[in-house]
Amino acid sequence: MRLSDDVLLDVMTRFRSEMVKGLGRDTNPTAVVKMLPTLVRSLPDGSEKGDFLALDLGGSKFRVLRVKVSEDGKQNVQMESQFYPTPKEIIQGSGNDLFGYITDCIADFMETKDIKHKKLPIGFTFSFPCKQSKLAEGVLISWTKHFKARGVQQTDVVQSLRKALRKHQDMDVDVLAMVNDTVGTMMTCGYDDQRCEVGVIVGTGTNACYMEEMSNIDLVEGDEGRMCINTEWGAFGDDGSLEDIRTEFDKENDLGSINPRKQLFEKMISGLYIGELVRLILVKMAREGLLFNGKLSTALCTKGKIETKHVAAMEQYKEGLSNTKEILTELGLTPSEDDCIAVQHVCTIVSFRSANLCAAALAAILTRLRENKKLTRLRTTVGMDGMLYKTHPQYAKRLHKVVRRLVPNCDVRFLLSESGSGKGAAMVTAVAARLLSQHKQIDAALANFKLTKENLINVKNLMRAELERGLKKETNPTSTVKMLPTFVYGTPDGTEKGKYLALDLGGTNFRVLLVKIRSGRNRSVRMYNKIFAIPLEIMQGTGEELFDHIVQCIADFLEYMGIKGARLSLGFTFSFPCRQAKIDKGTLVGWTKGFKATDCEGEDVVDMLREAIKRRNEFDLDIVAVVNDTVGTMMTCGYEDPNCEIGLIAGTGSNVCYMEEMKNIEIVEGDEGRMCINTEWGGFGDNGCLDDLRTTYDEDVDEGSLNPGKQRYEKMTSGMYLGEIVRQILIDLTKKGLLFRGQISESLRRRGIFETKFLSQIESDRLALLQVRRILQQLGLDSTCDDSIIVKQVCGSVSRRAAQLCGAGLAAIVEKIRTNRNLEHLKTTVGVDGTLYKLHPHFSRILQETVKELAPQCDVSFILSEDGSGKGAALITAVAKRMHTGSEN
Repeated sequence: MRLSDDVLLDVMTRFRSEMVKGLGRDTNPTAVVKMLPTLVRSLPDGSEKGDFLALDLGGSKFRVLRVKVSEDGKQNVQMESQFYPTPKEIIQGSGNDLFGYITDCIADFMETKDIKHKKLPIGFTFSFPCKQSKLAEGVLISWTKHFKARGVQQTDVVQSLRKALRKHQDMDVDVLAMVNDTVGTMMTCGYDDQRCEVGVIVGTGTNACYMEEMSNIDLVEGDEGRMCINTEWGAFGDDGSLEDIRTEFDKENDLGSINPRKQLFEKMISGLYIGELVRLILVKMAREGLLFNGKLSTALCTKGKIETKHVAAMEQYKEGLSNTKEILTELGLTPSEDDCIAVQHVCTIVSFRSANLCAAALAAILTRLRENKKLTRLRTTVGMDGMLYKTHPQYAKRLHKVVRRLVPNCDVRFLLSESGSGKGAAMVTAVAARLLSQHKQIDAALANFKLTKENLINVKNLMRAELERGLKKETNPTSTVKMLPTFVYGTPDGTEKGKYLALDLGGTNFRVLLVKIRSGRNRSVRMYNKIFAIPLEIMQGTGEELFDHIVQCIADFLEYMGIKGARLSLGFTFSFPCRQAKIDKGTLVGWTKGFKATDCEGEDVVDMLREAIKRRNEFDLDIVAVVNDTVGTMMTCGYEDPNCEIGLIAGTGSNVCYMEEMKNIEIVEGDEGRMCINTEWGGFGDNGCLDDLRTTYDEDVDEGSLNPGKQRYEKMTSGMYLGEIVRQILIDLTKKGLLFRGQISESLRRRGIFETKFLSQIESDRLALLQVRRILQQLGLDSTCDDSIIVKQVCGSVSRRAAQLCGAGLAAIVEKIRTNRNLEHLKTTVGVDGTLYKLHPHFSRILQETVKELAPQCDVSFILSEDGSGKGAALITAVAKRMHTGSEN
């Protein structure tokens, strides 16, 4: 029975592999360690409150408790309880009798405490192996301990209890949660120490539970967060895996039990069996003449005469020897002092082995927790309960010592549970009540982000109406969607060739590119570029300073490439709303994206660039075209796919361009052919037509922006603003006490901290919640696992709405092209660019699904643009040159 550390480490390894088997969908049916999901997903956070009843069934007595949990700045729990006997005829009679008896006890308790008039939720501690698919459900797998009530196995015990409760019409109570006593222990200790994520019971029976990552639990749908797993470790070894350490006494003990060949690990550890093991050893030693002069008494030969309480008494530090003599004498023996010392030694060996085996299995759980969290060192708390652990003089000390020796990389605090099976059941119920209330409040906060099909059809129709208004001469001045002509009349046809310079201004960085286009059989585009930063003082300084900075960057690039003397044609990607009268004339309508340079709005940006080049007087360039990045995207994709006639940007900003029939563009002369229209759809909704879809969070973001009241559609759909919407929601939920323990950190108060790239990272399917917590920690937000789930939910609601709104707008565009051409069915391609579309894990899919649903007569393909603002600008310049040469000829 003496087990070395090597043997214990081997037991630990075996238990770890049993855990993995129990968690796997395919291997669980044959696993002996059942690893039962408890549907308990959250630990107490200290904000629980309410009045609850708790029932505790599983030991020698049945208990009813009233538990009041208050959260008035300090956590406070008040309990009053009543014990009721569990007569043999009840626990081994019929199931109806058992649940009828439980209900009668509840009625008696409520009558005694004068609380029959109260509506109280019940937490039910049922300390037997159960399968759960809901928190208020438990299908009994098998009875353990001395229970054997008929007709209960393989049925839902919560339903049986509810049925019995319905017969008492004078009580208004319902079962909100059913838990195992081990889970109750973890929850009770979790209320006092939020690091507690393991519960262990070593009493009449033995068991452990712990918080497992949902992604590892095949038996339950979903990958988010964690769930408490009730290991039911008592059955470890039932498949024969512990035969090498089971002794003849273990086998004899097992055969004499009410469930032979079952719960073999429990029979080596728990209080129900330790006394019996000691008795069997003493009988054998006496028969072999090693004790009591070879004499046996009737009592010593009677099963159950030595109990765990006797073992504990015999191992007492000072009184142990005299206790041993007294106990043996009561058994009709006449022990010598040597007999007493030998019996004490037997007790120590049996109880020490129990603590060792318990420590090995617990060490396996702690190692799994550490590896799940990818930590080199784990700091955690284990909630402990059970009569053997609590009353045996040496047990706890031995267990702690062996655990720390087996897992030196885990710093473990052992916390004794105060009424785990009662208070714990109330805690689970309180947490369930808190989460239910929280979910309702969170769902209410996010309800306005859920768009119905009707909402989206309405957005599509409103967008279509604004497109028409923007194209008409009479209504264009008041239209929110400006429908700017670009004077780009065609897409690439493959004959383009030459060297072109491209400039790309549209964000905090500015690029200069040299683009070499080859036609014919070796058709290709080669690019060389350099990126320059635009400091904030230049972005928000004077127009002259901005364009002088741009020309300085061009000079640096020409020098760098060694082409300062060449007169090159240049395409200027200028990603801000411009009115164009010609392809090389662009009047800035208004700055967006944080730019505020003075003396630019209402001016021709091509002239401003030409004047800055003149001021520098170092080189000369032929500025052929000023283009929008959206048009550049369409042209780049058009070079690869001739069907591409729409460009979409879904990145920092949001915009679309498409090829419109000239006859529909009243603001430009001519009716022949087509022209690319830059919709500038970001301003859609500025007339209030989207107000019924805007939330208070959208209004807060708008008010805090550089251009309040403008670009409202863009502010609901583009990368520059989604993170800020999320931040506003998180602040609101924190104020309501639903997040971050109600504490708004300094970092959360900072505008712009929650960048859209964090949305993409947080919503990634491959990212475990642990990594989500790390991202939030980088932002200075100390989050729990529950917080991380809520943040992920918020991000998902905001990005989903953005993708759907974008999809509804795009559906209006493709439908317009289809009706323009009087087609029953349109086949077209959208060229797309932008970090939101490219990097967000779900945005592109949701957008495409929305377009398909709202424009069923259009077959729309999407291709990603490869550098629309650089390569696209060069291609527009090349197409313009080609068309100009063609018209001259």
